[in-house]
Amino acid sequence: MRRESLAKGRFHGIGVLDRRVVGEYSDFARSFTRMRSPDIRARIDEQYASDRFWPEPILQLNPHFQVGASVGDLVAGGLLHVDTAKFFQQPDPASGGAGPPFDLYKHQVEAIQRATSGASYVVTTGTGSGKSLCFFIPIIDKILRERATGGSRRTRAIVIYPMNALANSQQEELGKFARNAPGLVEFARYTGQESNETREAIAKSPPDILLTNFMMLELLLTRQEPLDRQVIKNCEGLEFLVLDELHTYRGRQGADVAMLVRRLRERLTPSGVLQCIGTSATMASEGSTEGRNRVVAEVASRLFAADVRPDNVITETLRRATEPTLSAERVRLQLATAIQNGVAPNISDEGLRQSPLAIWVETALGVTRESETEPKLVRATPCTLKVASERLATDAGIDESTAKAGLQNLLAIASKPERDRRGEGSARPFFAFKLHQFLSGAGRAFATLEPPGQRLVTLDAQQFAPGRPDGVRLYALHFCRTCGQEHHPVRLVVSGGENPRINGASSLLDCAKVGLRQATYWRRWPAVGFDHQG
Repeated sequence: MRRESLAKGRFHGIGVLDRRVVGEYSDFARSFTRMRSPDIRARIDEQYASDRFWPEPILQLNPHFQVGASVGDLVAGGLLHVDTAKFFQQPDPASGGAGPPFDLYKHQVEAIQRATSGASYVVTTGTGSGKSLCFFIPIIDKILRERATGGSRRTRAIVIYPMNALANSQQEELGKFARNAPGLVEFARYTGQESNETREAIAKSPPDILLTNFMMLELLLTRQEPLDRQVIKNCEGLEFLVLDELHTYRGRQGADVAMLVRRLRERLTPSGVLQCIGTSATMASEGSTEGRNRVVAEVASRLFAADVRPDNVITETLRRATEPTLSAERVRLQLATAIQNGVAPNISDEGLRQSPLAIWVETALGVTRESETEPKLVRATPCTLKVASERLATDAGIDESTAKAGLQNLLAIASKPERDRRGEGSARPFFAFKLHQFLSGAGRAFATLEPPGQRLVTLDAQQFAPGRPDGVRLYALHFCRTCGQEHHPVRLVVSGGENPRINGASSLLDCAKVGLRQATYWRRWPAVGFDHQG
């Protein structure tokens, strides 16, 4: 189980929320089992106290993306239709209405340029990079252009999501844009959550864009209900097919989706003219940018049954938020003084931009050059707060606790927008960061067949006890829910006879010869006794 927490100013320090969540989860995880024997309880307490089930959170900075152009600029350059700028407008906080057209990141502009060429493409960028605009803008632009020339209303784009929650979220976001220009573009969700009245409305009046999931699309292609058949018929001549979260389609599910796409193409676009678009987080992490793009293009081509070239794999372009001419190495001599002086709670973005500590944080923890010969910025490898504090302490020549306090203070302040720090300025955080907390459960306990205090107790599943003579085996422990007495599962075997191992028993009641042996019962075995399952 993983939790992501975005630090806010209301937290007194990084880790306060995490410690509370971990504490509550620990109490919950241990509430299911009572343990009567002190030696077992002490060993389990020791394992939980070691934090093996919830290691220290991983600290990750969200980098800044290189700005490309505004939607208005692309309209002026002829790349987008004028009505597209009306649809994609920023909200105006003062009036509550529509404001200026959206400013786009460089990778979003590149995606729009690829889309206008008719090529299939994949966008692989990080969280918060606006991947959905990389396909919604060109799709809606194409719809508006064809609408202006008198094109008939039909479903021109299908967007497939791996989860209904994503489809629901995107429907809400599109609804916000639609308020800027009512009636320009119609979209609908068809995921199985809809009422019969809604399904009838979708079948009768086809939306321009259909939001669905791969399971529902499978049903639309195979079910013989009149409503479903009409919805699919409205999609004939489909122009765009989008697979969101492309990295989730792997293994058997990936094969199923690939076959679904092929049947969809055969049914709706027999001419073979279909523009396929995929969005994803990182799909390949090894090798150069060119090598990773080749891998992504190969996977996308298999899924879509279309030619996705490596140069049509669009990646993120990052930029520095702090002074780009300075790096962690160049500000090392100023770090100790900067940490000692601290960061003012009302510091401006410009002050953070020039801050030696902020420069160190961004270039050591946020972004780094792809290689010594490649100046392109890529995301730095995330690390724990302890590792980050150790690195800062080494570079600044100070003790680790002082470095940790300085790092926590900077991140807590820089994670607030300038408007919150000073009452004016930017509404975006200077440094947005995440703490990734991984949580897991203990599983089953094991012990050797020895008296309490001498037996080895472990939570690591293995056949033989480590550090003991060969042949000393470990056996699973089961605990009475009422008193906490430990037992070993056993099976009854008649001496001298053959009794094959019992397999497939879902519980101890599935076979009369299966039972539990009290682990602290040490009388000699009788001629007819119990044999451990192992």
